[in-house]
Amino acid sequence: MIRLNILYPNTPGSRFDVDYYLGTHMPMAKQLFGEVLKEVTLEHGMAGVEPDSPPTYIMSCHMRFESIEAFMEAWSRIGEQLGGDIPNYTDAPPVIQFSEILPLE
Repeated sequence: MIRLNILYPNTPGSRFDVDYYLGTHMPMAKQLFGEVLKEVTLEHGMAGVEPDSPPTYIMSCHMRFESIEAFMEAWSRIGEQLGGDIPNYTDAPPVIQFSEILPLE
């Protein structure tokens, strides 16, 4: 299993429409990915480590897939539509990382 991590930096002056992201973009993502998407979790940044400091990331999205290949096959079909929706909720370029999910023994 792998996880796709999409982190949206909380950059001063950037825009992120949480309502649009939760109400439109993510339902579209779930519908477009369909069965290949095994799990998705969303985290809305609240604060940084220092008292009263802003969060490093305004939003993070974590999607679980069987493999990078499974993700890439789906993305080849839906990427243009899903990626094209990004300007509707943010102007912040996301930080993207694939991670291998390791068992905790």
